[in-house]
Amino acid sequence: MSISTSKAKALLKRITGLRILVIGDLMLDEFLWGKVTRISPEAPVPIVNVTGESYYPGGAANVARNLKEFTAHVSIMGLAGKDAAGELLLGLLAEAGIDTAGVQCDPALETIRKTRVIARNQQVVRVDREQKPAMTGAQTARAIEQLDGMLPSVDAIVVADYGKGFLTQPLADHLCRIARESGKILTVDPHPHTSLSWAGVTAVKPNRMEAFIAAGLPPAEPVTPVLDDLALLEAGRRLRQRWQAQNLLITLGEHGMLLFEGDAPASHTPTRAKDVFDVSGAGDTAIAVLTLSLAAGATAAEAAELANRASGIAVGKLGTATVTAAELQASFRSP
Repeated sequence: MSISTSKAKALLKRITGLRILVIGDLMLDEFLWGKVTRISPEAPVPIVNVTGESYYPGGAANVARNLKEFTAHVSIMGLAGKDAAGELLLGLLAEAGIDTAGVQCDPALETIRKTRVIARNQQVVRVDREQKPAMTGAQTARAIEQLDGMLPSVDAIVVADYGKGFLTQPLADHLCRIARESGKILTVDPHPHTSLSWAGVTAVKPNRMEAFIAAGLPPAEPVTPVLDDLALLEAGRRLRQRWQAQNLLITLGEHGMLLFEGDAPASHTPTRAKDVFDVSGAGDTAIAVLTLSLAAGATAAEAAELANRASGIAVGKLGTATVTAAELQASFRSP
């Protein structure tokens, strides 16, 4: 896969006017930054002296945050609690200029919060606070009603399924149908354990582990060259049959990405990462840039290359980082 510098520049310019809707599971990412100077006398674990705290929109909200770096027109649909974490999350989204009119707030729900403790640029531990919501019929009906109202004003839709309960098959079926009927770009970052059907979407983007799980195959060690990885190719074949998506893009970490475009043979693009500090949110960056590129008129191969470059930049940053359009464009000038 390759894309010229001039084509990338034209696509990035076109992207700025796109209107994107993100649908999925909302979370709050909390980072506690500190130093480790000794081991606890109570247990063989490090004592972290906290020197700072930071909060970011997480899950599907992080996909929206990534999109906002490229276009001003981003809206989000999901579910949050009426608690301190939910208020903070909605405040962060509003501060970023992301439209939250599609977010339903449930007073009985605890907003999902993931706390990462970082010391010396290394994650020491992650603490999750989550209560998976059981979507009621009324909440699903409300989401479908909101979706119908928002559809005419968006150019593309991204689904970020973290398996936390917001996405249901009735909602998925409705979404696939109206996107197909309206000719909208619809991409999905799937969760392998939800078994939701996404028939006919524009693109589905699992990572390697998710691809094997979703395909019902045992995980296999990576093989290089990637196009000789028969187990991975079999997983891709099964997922193409299962999802019937126009495109399937499997992200492979340090091995880049593998694209199945229509019925064509798989094609591979190597990683663009120079340094890897933190993989948190790299998949969110990939699905955001993939969707924007497709909506801007890129071919699947061009969109995959842009997503690959953006992911390579994201993993070189600490925390749930985003990538800017300027950084992505600069990557075409780098050796």
